[in-house]
Amino acid sequence: MGCGRVGAALAHSLEDRGHSVAVIDRLPESFRRLGPGFGGHRVAGEGFDRDTLREAGIDKADAFAAVSNGDNSNILAARVARETFGVGIVVARIYDPRRAEVYQRLGIPTVATVRWTADQMMRRLLPEAISDDWRDPSGTVCLAEMPAHPGWIGHRVRRLEDSSGARVTFITRMGEGLIPGSDTVVQEGDVLHVAMRVEQGASVRAVFTTDPQAPHE
Repeated sequence: MGCGRVGAALAHSLEDRGHSVAVIDRLPESFRRLGPGFGGHRVAGEGFDRDTLREAGIDKADAFAAVSNGDNSNILAARVARETFGVGIVVARIYDPRRAEVYQRLGIPTVATVRWTADQMMRRLLPEAISDDWRDPSGTVCLAEMPAHPGWIGHRVRRLEDSSGARVTFITRMGEGLIPGSDTVVQEGDVLHVAMRVEQGASVRAVFTTDPQAPHE
């Protein structure tokens, strides 16, 4: 639902991967963004209207994405797709980050556009800042890229975990992903991806960014 720039790009990406796609938009002129090469179904109407969804083939859909420019419309359409038609994979784009957190906790997967953009900017402005890559729907557990002090090079991942109370879920090493074992040793250039409780962020960072050989005060 939604044939703006995001919706049109998403429709083409899915079609390029061999999927059949239907696009809903209340403004028929929006379909011009799809171009003449798009082979999917175009349906003019409200994306949360049951008859419109049926016309688009919701009864046979494996997934539904609500990417219009209205938070309320996206959430309503996502709920109808999931709760009325039983679509297994549903996601909604939400501009208001506070709403996005609420709907995540209600079990409605969301993409919070404003927060995502702000996080990406922060990663580039302040590379040392912690910005989580993922949170569970309850907002309790997060996965974050964590910088490590050079003093940790040569130490086992297990020691980092024991010292911080976090879990190193995977390591990016020389451009490739690695799932560490208890005896995996931290190497120069490793990027560590850590799972932890959200409130642990500051304490985990303090452990990872401190030389393990430094004397404690």
